[in-house]
Amino acid sequence: MPKQTPRTLSGFMELLPAPQQQMERIQKILRETYSLYGFTPLDTPAIEASEVLLAKGGGETEKQIYRFQKGDADLSLRFDLTVPLAKYVALHYNDLTFPFRRYQIGKVYRGERAQRGRFREFYQADIDIIGDGKLSILNEAEIPAIIYKTFSALGLKRFCIRVNNRKILNGFYAMLGLSQQAGDIMRTVDKLDKIGPEKVRGILQDELSISPENAGEILSFIAAKYDLDALDLPLSQYRGRNELLDQGLQELDTVVKHLADFGVPRENFAVDLTIARGLDYYTGTVYETTLLDHPEIGSVCSGGRYDNLAEYYTDKQLPGVGISIGLTRLFYVLGEQGLLNPDLPTAPADVLILPMTEDLSPAIAFATELRENGIRAQLHCEAKKFKQKISYADKLKIPYAVFLGEDEIKEGLVTCKDMTTGEQTKLDPKATIYRIKAGLDARNQGSVIRE
Repeated sequence: MPKQTPRTLSGFMELLPAPQQQMERIQKILRETYSLYGFTPLDTPAIEASEVLLAKGGGETEKQIYRFQKGDADLSLRFDLTVPLAKYVALHYNDLTFPFRRYQIGKVYRGERAQRGRFREFYQADIDIIGDGKLSILNEAEIPAIIYKTFSALGLKRFCIRVNNRKILNGFYAMLGLSQQAGDIMRTVDKLDKIGPEKVRGILQDELSISPENAGEILSFIAAKYDLDALDLPLSQYRGRNELLDQGLQELDTVVKHLADFGVPRENFAVDLTIARGLDYYTGTVYETTLLDHPEIGSVCSGGRYDNLAEYYTDKQLPGVGISIGLTRLFYVLGEQGLLNPDLPTAPADVLILPMTEDLSPAIAFATELRENGIRAQLHCEAKKFKQKISYADKLKIPYAVFLGEDEIKEGLVTCKDMTTGEQTKLDPKATIYRIKAGLDARNQGSVIRE
């Protein structure tokens, strides 16, 4: 058989070891942060029965899904983490304790055209809180705090969590008699930042046949600014005219009221009535998070409240609220913008041990001692010249190299070289371990993302 040219499929990310270490560090921070809020890890199969995945989908979803036959089975790769969660909760309902809080970081697959920054295989990092019958609005108020904590832990400072409530929008459009066109209006209003209010007005009037009066009222409504001190939008003229709108305003007030209690600074939060998110999916509070210095990236974390997670799998009412980070796309864009901190360690080991004698027992024993102290150690026992072994440590950016020759073994000492500064010490094993730990702590200071 002729040799095949190795290649990676278009739309699939395959990282070299150093950036893979950066990705792993980001995922570690996400796991640790989500765990602080009582979320349990979850993993669901990458492959599901097609009828399970497409129960809520169809249309565009069916066009994008990777679907295949295996024997008589009709199977598909998951295209998000929410539908598998819905199946999971419905299937294991009797074994779960509600509210059920889970986080999941996993790959999903979409057969769409690969573009710059858009992938066919990519990681999503999701959290969801699922209630049994009811779910307190306080959970929706906590979500901005989780977003803030997550992005702050990654090292980002200049970001804004934008919040709205779908009930406000649906109630407002119902009040104007535009419920049937609400979806088209929301899609048009979503373009406001890109094309400006006058072009949005033109589309509303010319393409959607909305009267000039209603178009003007829509633009005036979505431009309203929330007063964080008074906990109010300047929309008093609309209160009392639609029950759904009033309910949405009350829920929004609750979310905003608890911002300070949850530790979210005002500069990282805004109420934005243009946000709609998934036109049919979300029913209450909705969220979008953007990087202030990189608006071209778009939303880096979004989600919202939904009334019934698993309606296609069970008759039980399972409301929820959740958010999702498109992790692969975010990682790609951060790298492209030069925002990934290059100074944090990316080596697979902290110490490279170079035995200098035929008897390997002392080197093996010291490697074991390092590992017992939480230090990643690698033995280099290949038949290579000393210079090649040092070059190996350099290429992998391993911070420390340890030499154990006859003199060190006889004296009960360890020679340790700092591969960055070139400083070399000859100390007893415990002192060497202390030095390495202190050096590693200093190297690991700093955030994974650097604005």
